[in-house]
Amino acid sequence: MALTVAGRTDAGVHARGQVASHPGEPIDSGRLNSLLPDDVRVLRSEPAPEGFDARRDARSRLYRYRVLARPAASPLEAARALHVPYRVDRPALDRCAASLVDTHDFKAFTRTQTYHRRFERVVSRAEWLSPAPELLELWIEADSFLRGMVRTLVGTMLEVGTGRRGEDSFRRLLAGRPRSEAGPTAPAHGLFLEAVRYGPPAIEEERAQLYPRPG
Repeated sequence: MALTVAGRTDAGVHARGQVASHPGEPIDSGRLNSLLPDDVRVLRSEPAPEGFDARRDARSRLYRYRVLARPAASPLEAARALHVPYRVDRPALDRCAASLVDTHDFKAFTRTQTYHRRFERVVSRAEWLSPAPELLELWIEADSFLRGMVRTLVGTMLEVGTGRRGEDSFRRLLAGRPRSEAGPTAPAHGLFLEAVRYGPPAIEEERAQLYPRPG
């Protein structure tokens, strides 16, 4: 079965909100799940408008990166969060995240050898949240992302948050600086693709027509 996926994820990255499309007959999600490995599940399937492409028609993608900032690691979070065994300056992280919201050249935050030809991306949301003590989460949404972009943003912001890089240095990277000037790429296991958003004239508009709400 040939699938088009909305977001390409590196090995080790989690996808809670991946969307895939394929031309052809409807899929029985229950039957398909019986053939899939335990760590992959189809949550639902539904007809899509003719010509719908999960990747091309997506308006934005939302990612979350989880950081556990405390001296001792957690076995329960070992595969779901980056462990940082030192104190992190949360206000500095907040200021870095706020500077991302806009159109920027993110060349410094992707691989040197890349298939991308355009490095500008429009970030509509970037904020650090703390859903639990000592747990930090970067939520970032953009029209699309470069390969490794979120993970390298996190790695570089953590340099700022631990005093190894200045905030001005971070902001200068948003002007298309070389990859060598940015920080390390954070590990894959802390990253989650949370949602893919669509809008007219893609799937939401026709879905509303095909499946009107009762009443």
